[in-house]
Amino acid sequence: MVSILSTLTGTTWHDILQTALTEDSKHDLPAFLQGELDAGKTVYPDQKFWFRALNDVSIDDVNVIILGQDPYHSEGLAQGLSFSVAGSTKLPPSLRNIFKEIQSDTGINNENGDLSVWSVQGVLLLNAVLTVEAGKAGSHAKKGWETLTDAIIAAISERRSGCVFMLWGGYAESKRVLIDELRHLVLTAAHPSPLSAYRGWFGCRHFSAANHFLSEQGKQPIDWATRPVAQISLL
Repeated sequence: MVSILSTLTGTTWHDILQTALTEDSKHDLPAFLQGELDAGKTVYPDQKFWFRALNDVSIDDVNVIILGQDPYHSEGLAQGLSFSVAGSTKLPPSLRNIFKEIQSDTGINNENGDLSVWSVQGVLLLNAVLTVEAGKAGSHAKKGWETLTDAIIAAISERRSGCVFMLWGGYAESKRVLIDELRHLVLTAAHPSPLSAYRGWFGCRHFSAANHFLSEQGKQPIDWATRPVAQISLL
């Protein structure tokens, strides 16, 4: 049986996920994923990246949460970080629109789609569903991942203060009920997909709003440029 938590190296998250797995009586996520693999189906991302978002950011370091729905379902895209792709990869349409809004909002012009440089600064790039079958968007929804990721969102809301939750699109906004808005800032907008970007994504100015809020909390604003990690100033 596939071990769901075998690639989770971020120890601060382990108890949260273990409890969620134990308490989820409606699903058997390990059995589902094992069945997919045994059937020879291609699952994205590779198992070693299932918990990359959590491995990259300790719960104690989270300041911004960008919530996606599920991983890219085309070959060579999913990295385990919501919306992120390898730096040499052609930008998917949603990420291209994210970068357009960043440029309009902050003046930063990004071309590198690897968003791991944001993770270094405390941005949790979390998908609500952490796997997907190749070519079938949403295919691993309602199989148990949501129980785990809802527990993550609720734990951040409870244990942290002064965080920014970016919820783009109706699906992400449905997670708003898990967040204590007296302790955190919730930013909502249309999803950056080309299907909805012109219905409230462009002009949302979430990136400058997040930094303004973080500054008010006495926290370091996020450098939204996707330059190499070594070039990011954390002073």
